[in-house]
Amino acid sequence: MMIEADALKLDGISHGFFTRQGGHSGGIFSSLNCGMGSGDERQSVHRNRADVAERLGVPVPNLLSAWQVHSAEAALVAGPWEGEERPRVDGLVTTTPGVALGVLTADCGPVLFADPEARVIGAAHAGWKGALTGVTTRTLSLMEEQGARRARITAVLGPMISRAAYEVGPEFPARFLEADAANARYFTASARPGHFMFDLPAYLTDRLRNEGVGNVVNLSLCTFSDEQRFFSYRRATHRHEKDYGRLISAIALT
Repeated sequence: MMIEADALKLDGISHGFFTRQGGHSGGIFSSLNCGMGSGDERQSVHRNRADVAERLGVPVPNLLSAWQVHSAEAALVAGPWEGEERPRVDGLVTTTPGVALGVLTADCGPVLFADPEARVIGAAHAGWKGALTGVTTRTLSLMEEQGARRARITAVLGPMISRAAYEVGPEFPARFLEADAANARYFTASARPGHFMFDLPAYLTDRLRNEGVGNVVNLSLCTFSDEQRFFSYRRATHRHEKDYGRLISAIALT
């Protein structure tokens, strides 16, 4: 149900990259679907999220996930938001014990951050757009504003789509090449003419290291290829399924 990274087994911090296993949802959402934006039964999603909060050791209302919009924006949080309105951001940072920061994914990259000395943690939802436009940059800057130091920060990349499964069209690489010609190394030719395979995990890993993060770890888990453990938007699309579940990755100060 929960994958832990050795690099984040730190004093005063709990975390987990949760799989799709061990929950209460059925059908295509089986079984630990934590996405409120999915078409799953709301009660099932609430039960799933309650189980996640319990595993992390936080009150259920303190498991926070934003309204993710594939942006480069991040927000500092100290507790549950009022009502149903959540900030439209893709990075979250806190210094508050008992608050868990969660990101929802189904091929995009979840990144969990921690500076245990400063007691600052963060979480980012990094699809290709957020990765390119700087969601990790903004999350790190916000952590620094709370006293973290990049050289002390550990960042772990959780389950996401791998290069072997991430085929993109002929127009896609231009976005990355315009930002930096060296980004060509993250693209290899696909079997289809004019198409490419994009290495999102490698791009994120290198970007985090270039941003000065002291310890960057990629768990090398592919959402697309491991159906037993992970939801995948792309896999669901290939099968013409009407919806898909969302994985949650979360970190908390205890």
